[in-house]
Amino acid sequence: MMVSSFYPVVLTERVAESSAFYTRYFGFEEVFAADWYVSLRLSQGRVPFELALLNASHPTIPQPYRKTVQGLILNFEVDDVDAEYERLIVKEKLPLQLDIRSEDFGQRHFITSDPNGVLIDVITMIPPTDEHSSQYVENVWADTDAAKNGGTS
Repeated sequence: MMVSSFYPVVLTERVAESSAFYTRYFGFEEVFAADWYVSLRLSQGRVPFELALLNASHPTIPQPYRKTVQGLILNFEVDDVDAEYERLIVKEKLPLQLDIRSEDFGQRHFITSDPNGVLIDVITMIPPTDEHSSQYVENVWADTDAAKNGGTS
């Protein structure tokens, strides 16, 4: 299969409110907007990211699945999680679901939520403890000097 795009679609009863949330706090831009569906794009990084919001009762959804989202976490990896904590939690007063902390498995993060109860995990990758470093498939924590020199120090 040749995939040209991949993005989550959040089923919600709050399409406009959710769109305003992601544009205001996370820098997304609307690329298509109707009262029942909004397509959002985030073009700040190396590649654009997309997120869609769809009214859960829309007829394009099979009847048994016309329910609002549950059990979803959206991860946002950022350069400075402490600065985002200050901006989003301290200044903007978004709901705090998990306070900022460093995890042995290689993340410093906090969790907030959107108007639908979707959890948003804001993360900066940090070196894992020795116990957890072997669980990574790739050595993402390899000596950066060696990597810069084509594998030699």
